[in-house]
Amino acid sequence: MLKHILLATDGSTASDHAAALAVDLARSMGAKLTSLYAVDPYPYLAVGEMSTEGVQYYMAAAQQEASAAHAKVQALCNQGSTVALQTIVVEDRAVSKAIVENAHSEGADMIVIGSHGRTGIAKLMLGSITTKVLAESTLPVLVAR
Repeated sequence: MLKHILLATDGSTASDHAAALAVDLARSMGAKLTSLYAVDPYPYLAVGEMSTEGVQYYMAAAQQEASAAHAKVQALCNQGSTVALQTIVVEDRAVSKAIVENAHSEGADMIVIGSHGRTGIAKLMLGSITTKVLAESTLPVLVAR
C-alpha cells in the first residue's frame, strides 16, 4: 500500500500524463502526493561579475514555469475526492539526483515520472532524466508515456 508518491514534473505533455497517473494512484490508495519541479541553476556566467538582473529574470521565469506545472497537478487533485498535495521547487544541476534525493527525504514510497519516449540518436543526444532516475533510485519508479 502506497502512502506517499513523489511526482517529478516539468510541465510537459509527458509529465502531464504522469501527473494524471500519479493523482489517480494517490486517490485510489489514499496516499499523499508531492509534486517536485527541479530548476537548473542559472546557466550563464558573465565575464567578471555575474549579472544579478539576468539571474533574477531567469529565476522568476523558472518559478512561473514551476507554478504553472504545479497548478496543473493541483487542478487534477481537486477533481473528485481531493488528494493532499505538497509542492516543491528545487534548484539543482543534477535533476535526476534531486528527484531521487527528495523522494527519500520526503519519505515517498514511489516516484512517478513522465518519459518523452525518444529513441535512437535523439535519446543519445538529449539524454534522459527518466533513465537516470531509474538507474539511481532504490524506490519503485513508475514511468508514464
